Amino acid sequence: MFALNRLTAGVAAAMLALAGTSASANKTELDALDLESAPEKPAPTSVGTRFFVEAAAGQANQRFGQGTRDIGRLSLDFAHTQKITPELRAVLSNRLDHFHPREAGSQATVNSLREAYLGWQPVEDTVLELGRVNLRYGPAYGYNPTDFFRDGSLRAIVSANPFTLRETRLGTVMLRGQKLWSGGSLSLAYSPKLEDRPSQDTWSLDLGSTNNRDRAVLALGTQLSSSVNTQLLIYKQSGLSSTVGASVSALVSDAAVLHAEWTRGKEPSIRDVLLMQTGQNKTADRFAGGLTYTTSSKLSLTAEYQYNGFGLSKNQWNGLGSINPQLQGAYIREALRRQEITSRQAYLFYATQRDLVWKDMDLTAFVRLNAEDSSRLFWLELRYRWSRFDLAFQWQENRGKSGTEYGAFPDRRAVQLTGTYRF
Repeated sequence: MFALNRLTAGVAAAMLALAGTSASANKTELDALDLESAPEKPAPTSVGTRFFVEAAAGQANQRFGQGTRDIGRLSLDFAHTQKITPELRAVLSNRLDHFHPREAGSQATVNSLREAYLGWQPVEDTVLELGRVNLRYGPAYGYNPTDFFRDGSLRAIVSANPFTLRETRLGTVMLRGQKLWSGGSLSLAYSPKLEDRPSQDTWSLDLGSTNNRDRAVLALGTQLSSSVNTQLLIYKQSGLSSTVGASVSALVSDAAVLHAEWTRGKEPSIRDVLLMQTGQNKTADRFAGGLTYTTSSKLSLTAEYQYNGFGLSKNQWNGLGSINPQLQGAYIREALRRQEITSRQAYLFYATQRDLVWKDMDLTAFVRLNAEDSSRLFWLELRYRWSRFDLAFQWQENRGKSGTEYGAFPDRRAVQLTGTYRF
């Protein structure tokens, strides 16, 4: 992550904003109502290969009297889909990242085998998938309560973009079956426990991060009309009772799309885990909802409200710090390893402008606000696209008092240039 050291790599997941992919003004209704996170593209269904090299270099202005530091990254990203027979296809997706300088406690080079699975479609309305699958749920932009397989899936933080994080994260080894029909689908996925603990080894499959417990999810998707899509979910993991969830995406006008997702479950909070208070499972809700408005000039504006009933209120956060200030840092790292919002309530304000000044020049900007402590994260990217090459300037600033979420980030401000070449 260009603005953070790896010690707080989990904190970087809080920087949820778009970097290069954005909601287009001329999206089709089907794209707008996708119940995966907004700009996500569906999994490939035919032969195709994607390979790009990305290099980033910049400088970060640090807090706590640490001055400035140079930052850099080199990444190789490969994905391939191959039809073996008319009914059988294979998917392989891998990413290799090298960071300079190497952060304490982390590897300089990290390999992420994101997906490796076989998909079998014996008949038109039935699909089976076996292997490491990147299964994503939820239409929200910055926080996805129904995205049950997100926790522990990030081996390397390379961007503040939530959609990039969803693409670069590890998939989960599972067996998944889908039944399709006109206007709906029913899917069941089972993910077994394969390892106990995460691994930081460069070439590890890291099954201890993605498959450290038995899990299953049942999802029913329905297109109620040409303007409304819904999804109902039931999630179960070993040792806990079931969690229920739902999401909706709806066109409320030709230019406005409403999205919302919600879950309710019973589990221990991160605070109780840190304080080793066992047997304190609580029932609470998670929610994310917002509205995206797109103008005819390709300006897209999104406002999103986020709620985590397992998160800490301002008084609880201060209370945790009074016990031990280091617990606050541990809380943030664990919450964001799970890709949770750290506070009870938060907001995201996000904007993109396509073809700014010139064609193929895009501007993306966002603000994340912790509603409990009023700390903020600002992020901006200006990107120009050629046929095979992108060049982007990125700026990021974390504001907040000492002891707040974004005020604890070691990098106060950072800038970098990123170049991406597609083969």
